[in-house]
Amino acid sequence: MTTVHAGTTSVPVPTQSTYQRRVADYWNAEENPVNLELGKVDDLYHHHYGVGDADRSVLDETDPDLRRTLITRELHRLEQAQAELLASHLGPLSPDDRAFDAGCGRGGGSVVTHQRYGCHTDGVTISAKQADFANDQARRRGIDAKVRYHHRNMLDTGLTTGGYAASWNNESTMYVELDLLFAEHARLLRRGGRYVVITGCYNDTYGRASREVSLINAHYICDIHPRSEYFRAMARHRLVPVHVEDLTPATLPYWELRSEADHLVTGIEDAFVTAYKNGSFQYLMIVADRV
Repeated sequence: MTTVHAGTTSVPVPTQSTYQRRVADYWNAEENPVNLELGKVDDLYHHHYGVGDADRSVLDETDPDLRRTLITRELHRLEQAQAELLASHLGPLSPDDRAFDAGCGRGGGSVVTHQRYGCHTDGVTISAKQADFANDQARRRGIDAKVRYHHRNMLDTGLTTGGYAASWNNESTMYVELDLLFAEHARLLRRGGRYVVITGCYNDTYGRASREVSLINAHYICDIHPRSEYFRAMARHRLVPVHVEDLTPATLPYWELRSEADHLVTGIEDAFVTAYKNGSFQYLMIVADRV
């Protein structure tokens, strides 16, 4: 972690490779309606997908403006359900505990975790724009004394060793090397601390990454890992899985509904639906304890 000085204030600047600078530039410029419009429903801004049965009756609405509103609300309900599912596996946490949100985006997951447990949360994002946005949201909610966001690299956070009872990644692991990431989580977590990841990963039993997975990589400037590498890398860094869940069937309704949301589609929806259905791509949750 390097530091620049602005007046009398020291401002941490993330150490970044050329690739990481490209990722930061992407998210600093990103204004995607599928992220922003969903967040406007209740001022909880997520950068991940949804789980659960979708209410497809929203597609039957004939008034175009109301139809768009109903679809947006339903997609946000599904992504909120995903955030709640992840948070439910972090506990039990006390109000004095600290939790770490790696790759926090615009901050919705940290808010959900704080609301559930009353704990302190630190979110880290490589995008200065996202960190500023998330901190502004925390101030508006009056929770900024306990919910804070940092413009840092999640592989080199500078946060306190052993200072965290729980940590997580929600659809952000495909931007980094897993060994470096899990080493940092293992450093931050106290012994017995809980780590949770929800991620898309390609299915090694299918073979190499499919065409659809390659399209997703190109779309998001990321590098989706094979399923097996998560478990190998965790084992190398004292993270022992205690619960593994294939969420692929639970996320398909979100993608099928989103593919019919003309005002929110990004062009990548068909690749997700096809990859999930042909078995080359999986949506996985892994819950692990730091030993």
